[in-house]
Amino acid sequence: MRPLAQLRRIDREANHSTRRRSRAAAPLAIAVAVIAAVGGGFAYFNAPVNAAPQPSPPMAVPVSVAAALERRVTEFDEFSGRLEAIDKVEVRPRVAGYIESIHFAPGGMVKKGDTLFVIDPKPYAAEVERAEAALAAARAKLALATSELDRAKRLLDDAAIAQREFEERVNAQREAQASIQSAQAALDIARLNLGYTRVTAPISGRVSRAEVTVGNLVAAGANGPALTSIVSTSPVYATFEVDEQAYLKFAGEAHGRGAKQLPVYMGLANEPGFPRKGAIEFVDNRLDPQSGTIRVRALFDNADGVLTPGMFARLKVGGAEAKPAVLIDGRAVGTDQSKKFVFVVGADGKVAYREVRLGPVIDGLRVVRAGLAAGEQIVVNGLQRVRRGVPVAPTVVQLERKPELAQQTGAATGS
Repeated sequence: MRPLAQLRRIDREANHSTRRRSRAAAPLAIAVAVIAAVGGGFAYFNAPVNAAPQPSPPMAVPVSVAAALERRVTEFDEFSGRLEAIDKVEVRPRVAGYIESIHFAPGGMVKKGDTLFVIDPKPYAAEVERAEAALAAARAKLALATSELDRAKRLLDDAAIAQREFEERVNAQREAQASIQSAQAALDIARLNLGYTRVTAPISGRVSRAEVTVGNLVAAGANGPALTSIVSTSPVYATFEVDEQAYLKFAGEAHGRGAKQLPVYMGLANEPGFPRKGAIEFVDNRLDPQSGTIRVRALFDNADGVLTPGMFARLKVGGAEAKPAVLIDGRAVGTDQSKKFVFVVGADGKVAYREVRLGPVIDGLRVVRAGLAAGEQIVVNGLQRVRRGVPVAPTVVQLERKPELAQQTGAATGS
């Protein structure tokens, strides 16, 4: 048997030989891998073009399209205003005295001439009697003066009195006549004052509450307290401010007889649309330089009695004549930041982006002021599914105006 030291030496030599072979084989393996990679890449870049996979064409997006309409329409501008009574009166006493009775229901309707208050008439009735007595005394004096003048004429013919005495009697008769006129005027005033103790309605309309109750002393004239107030109810004014741009639009028709031809519609806060029709009654003669607006007043009937002075009102004013315009469905309009746009379907079946400038809504359709021509096909439904240049599978639908909306809002159109 070999010694143990010899066996260990042989084992060490075998391990060294194995490690040398491993180090020699590693570079060879790396070289083989690099050659394989380079060869594969060269084969890929030099492969035939037809060998690459082709992308499938985009599928047409199903959408609904409609042609832009051309109609003659009347465009309206909207404003806010307030209702005002045509006539409004503060009822004040013309004579002083104590309130004796009240003859109206607060908030009720009164007619011109109806009795509202009665002021204690007894002092004024006594003044009438005194004035009547003064008038009777003046008439008696006139009768005496006339009789004495007739006697003086006969005596003067007989030269029984002097000329001076005759002239004195003529003057006395004239003074008596003047006294009668004065007494008659005093009697008329006393009767007027007696009549003023019965305070009547100066106009027909709706009366407010009594500001002074029975038993209170009131003074006469403008310095005295207002007993109540009355406002007329039908028709009523709607006053509103028109901005300079709208005024310039209707400037040719704003004054004179043309203003009354402008259509104006009104709606209250709880009314849908603008169901009430009126007429322009007044346009002011200057614009306010501070606000840049001009005051306009329209007249509306109030047969149902709903319109009350002070109410808020929404108003629409349009031109006197209808003009041609392009109309589209509002659903076809998209928003791109501050821009408005539509997608127009071309002859090749692809959509194109088109920026538009919009106007008001009339009969449920939107007016297009610029950017679109009548008859062009635009995407109505499916706007979110399309982009520029995308092919579409269009289904044609018809745009329909809504006459019931026109009646509700007062929008006037023509075909």
